[in-house]
Amino acid sequence: MTDYGHELLFGAFLTPDARQPEQVVARARFCEQVGLDLVTFQDHPYQPGFLDTWTLMSYLAAATSRIRLAGNVLNLPLRQPVVLARSVASLDLLSGGRVELGLGAGAFWDAIEANGGRRLTPGQSVDALDEAIRIVREVWAADRRGGVRVDGGHYRVVGAKRGPAPAHPVGIWVGAYKPRLLRLVGRTADGWLPSLSYLPQGPAGLAGPTALVDEGAAAAGRDPAEVRRLLNVSGRFTRTGAGFLDGPPQQWVRELTDLVLAHGTSGFILGADDPASLQVFAQEVAPAVRELVAAERSATAGPGPAGSGSTARVDPDGGVRAGSGAGSPVVRSAGPAGGQAREVVRAGGATGLAVTPTPAPQVRHSDHRLWDESTRPVAPPAPAGHVYSPQARAAGGHLVDVHDHLRRELGEIRDLLDQVRRGVVSAGEARGVLNRMTLRQNNWTLGAYCAAYCTLVTQHHGLEDDAIFPHLRRADPGLVPVIDRLEQEHVVIHEVVEGVDRALVALIGDPARLAGLQQAVDVLTDTLLSHLAYEEQSIVEPLARYGFYPGQL
Repeated sequence: MTDYGHELLFGAFLTPDARQPEQVVARARFCEQVGLDLVTFQDHPYQPGFLDTWTLMSYLAAATSRIRLAGNVLNLPLRQPVVLARSVASLDLLSGGRVELGLGAGAFWDAIEANGGRRLTPGQSVDALDEAIRIVREVWAADRRGGVRVDGGHYRVVGAKRGPAPAHPVGIWVGAYKPRLLRLVGRTADGWLPSLSYLPQGPAGLAGPTALVDEGAAAAGRDPAEVRRLLNVSGRFTRTGAGFLDGPPQQWVRELTDLVLAHGTSGFILGADDPASLQVFAQEVAPAVRELVAAERSATAGPGPAGSGSTARVDPDGGVRAGSGAGSPVVRSAGPAGGQAREVVRAGGATGLAVTPTPAPQVRHSDHRLWDESTRPVAPPAPAGHVYSPQARAAGGHLVDVHDHLRRELGEIRDLLDQVRRGVVSAGEARGVLNRMTLRQNNWTLGAYCAAYCTLVTQHHGLEDDAIFPHLRRADPGLVPVIDRLEQEHVVIHEVVEGVDRALVALIGDPARLAGLQQAVDVLTDTLLSHLAYEEQSIVEPLARYGFYPGQL
């Protein structure tokens, strides 16, 4: 068993489609929203159908706040090493340490040559990559004296100034398959990044290349564990297993866990543009793999505070059980973390939705009432005996899933308030966190649902953010009073969120005004939870019946 002990990473490999740039950005933001660690893009500068990868990464660094970015992998023959080193370091500084350098020796040499690059033999491309990695590391070594000097056969740098240094130790991850290049990875790189589909024997084909990486590391006097092993993967989430990474999430969990423990793979990057697959990968597969691997590592390390009594196993029903002793929770297909477990939609129609709206809390935090809940219009009842397809039943559940995300953010705000009260964070820092939340970025003119979920829907259907409510108005005139009321409440909520921000600003100027912030957060809590409950009660069923756009269901 070979497990190098690295922290696990889960990411996405997105298509940089130049025909739909706004959807590429929306997908990357969605990857961050659902909790992935990394978003990556192929780099083919000679391909006019793709956005330029470096420009796209730079844009996304400003459009996101947490997720890491990498080329998968950058085309070295068309990226000059000194300029590339400074570009990576600059973006890493600007993004707060969120950039990694995926690097490739080159492929598609006709296209490279047609665009001004030099055609190299396989052996020459390995030598050129070796020289380029040396140059990049020398440029980043801003604390060394003297200029960068590398007199190579392919790159000649004679006294270039050093710097800037990146904000964090940027990983150089190399895509490699041939023996000489694999040994180079072990000798000089920080990570190996192949695609599983390019390995002739599938998962079993990892053993030979892994040994060559280890061999190269040992020959250079390095610990093989210094080299992270990542893997581009693809597959399907289906009800029953049909092959490797072609089955239910529980199967993916078992198979990816095996790759960690048997081959030392610690980064999994899913090649998919489908938001539903990305969400399952991020919120169902990734947490369960982390849980199983942590338990196995603790058990292997022996008894101790971190791993005492920890066990992990796969239940007979396919759920992954992790923890200690009887009654440990089973990780299932249950929607986003923090939400109520929801029945998995099964094949075939059904008369029940299997989606339960979340009621508003009975206990309120504030005496302020910004609307009269008794005057809320009621949605028309669903037709008796209406049969809902699996797709329709899932549509209603998505609204609750997005609301659960907003409820979690509300919990984060209340936790922030507690941290401000205890002096753990300043009011200015808390305001920065608030400004990055969906709650703050959403102008609420079309509701929590559209703001957080329309980005997902538009990736498939090209809908604008204002498409869903008008569609429901047209589909059922009886919903018009409900939609009108929801939009009125959205305007109120927007002002309430702004009120929290104003209270934070006031607290920055006067630390004694903590009571005002507490009141603002309490009003937000009562208002938001009341509204989300009403929205779910009103339109979960209509969304299941009419879909997000005309003709969807």
